[in-house]
Amino acid sequence: NIGVQKLADLASPLDWLKEHGSSVDYVMTNGNEGLPETYMLLLPNLKVISCNGVGYDAINVERAISQNVIVTHTPNVVNAETSTTAILLMLACYRNFRSCENHARSGAWKLKKHELTRTADGRKVGILGMGRIGRAIAKKLLAFDATISYHSRHKKEDLSYRYFDDLLEMAHHVECLICIVPGGDRTKHLVNDEVLNALGPEGVLINVGRGSVVDEEALVSSLQEKRLGWAGLDVFANEPSIPGALTVLDNVVLVPHVGTATVETRASMTSLTVENILAYHKDKTVLTAVPECVDLV
Repeated sequence: NIGVQKLADLASPLDWLKEHGSSVDYVMTNGNEGLPETYMLLLPNLKVISCNGVGYDAINVERAISQNVIVTHTPNVVNAETSTTAILLMLACYRNFRSCENHARSGAWKLKKHELTRTADGRKVGILGMGRIGRAIAKKLLAFDATISYHSRHKKEDLSYRYFDDLLEMAHHVECLICIVPGGDRTKHLVNDEVLNALGPEGVLINVGRGSVVDEEALVSSLQEKRLGWAGLDVFANEPSIPGALTVLDNVVLVPHVGTATVETRASMTSLTVENILAYHKDKTVLTAVPECVDLV
């Protein structure tokens, strides 16, 4: 049996950890909240941090490794849902879904037809990050006859899509850029003003990775000035806060970080989060360690 204590139920989690932290073997968390270092320092016998989510940039993995703690996450089970969200946002931008729906709901259709939108078919699409989810996005884009390019740290020898070793060059080449890379210092503001300008006034930016990947101030300016055509965003720099300047723009589709938020996918993620802890409790192994912790398993 494993006892469970929800820190959210405590008036003072720090006080509780100071008294009981040495009895804690496992922590379950998510990719947004992570585990504060102040908490980690009070857990001398911690063995596993099981993260419910594929992203884990809110967890200091280096600190965990220094304490011989394994960090796990929930890859693969999120691939289908997150890739579907990316496609949904792309379609909503090209077909101006927000405006079309408002036109129908408001009764404006009785007065005039809605203006023409743009096709999402046959587009040149660049994917920033060709990991598991990036591959799933690419596979779904083929149904829309897309010409696919990608930028990642390394070329994937098993893929026939065009590889760019320079993001700015790819941005000049494509009509739509889909971001699906993890957060952290290495990827912060990869999509900057230069990249947004390269996409241009007919370009579309989709972000289903992490908000920190896009320079949000530069994005707001480029959308306001129509230097970038449209953006579809599931993630933001300071969630759950969204800049007011974004919420009033007509050329933006906003959803509240719901890339994996279906009953089915969240159930699969939660099950894997628990199974990682149970696996370690049983035989000192885990199912899905983050890459940095593979050598600890």
